Amino acid sequence: MKLVWSPERATKAYLETVKSCKLSQESGVAELVSAMAAGWNAKFIVETWSQGGPIATSMGLAVASRHTCGRHVCIVPDERSRSEYVKAMSEAGLAAEVVVGEADEAMDGLVGIDFVVVDCNREDFARVPRLAELSQRGAVLVCKNANSKNASGFRWPSVVEGGSRRLVRSVFLPVGNGLDIAHVGSSTGGSSSSAKGKRRWIKHYDQHSGEEHVIRK
Repeated sequence: MKLVWSPERATKAYLETVKSCKLSQESGVAELVSAMAAGWNAKFIVETWSQGGPIATSMGLAVASRHTCGRHVCIVPDERSRSEYVKAMSEAGLAAEVVVGEADEAMDGLVGIDFVVVDCNREDFARVPRLAELSQRGAVLVCKNANSKNASGFRWPSVVEGGSRRLVRSVFLPVGNGLDIAHVGSSTGGSSSSAKGKRRWIKHYDQHSGEEHVIRK
């Protein structure tokens, strides 16, 4: 079973998020991420957040989880962040599960994730998608604030390669402070690759669109 796109669900989540975040400075990122999560029918959404950060993306993900009847978990580094996050979401009439701790311990027990959003402003942002136990259907991984210094030199193959993960496509979008998005393919049907012998990955950067294509040959 693979992730299947639903434009109707994406549109509904997008419009609802626009209404919810109309006063937010993070407008654009929240709506797009919400539409992606809902459109791909994400059943298990995981995000990271820390004290003082914008809450709009979290609101968008909460909206998306309602449209997909999915689970929404936010990982925060400490209790102060947890309190601020819960308060802000509550004031917006939304809620999400909150896990307190560093990536290593916070990700323990979170299995079947199919949508991840991390903030590149955090120095350890790459650890969450790297440690995530992804769904067999595949997953969409999103790095927001991808133009930050912490993200310089970051490439998806360093996070995705290995095990049963298969990077299908990655793209950079000039939305907000940059969105770096990767689509990880379904882990089913992987036995056929061994029969065809060892393959290699070839990366191609499209200078006009900003897309990074990863092709397996």
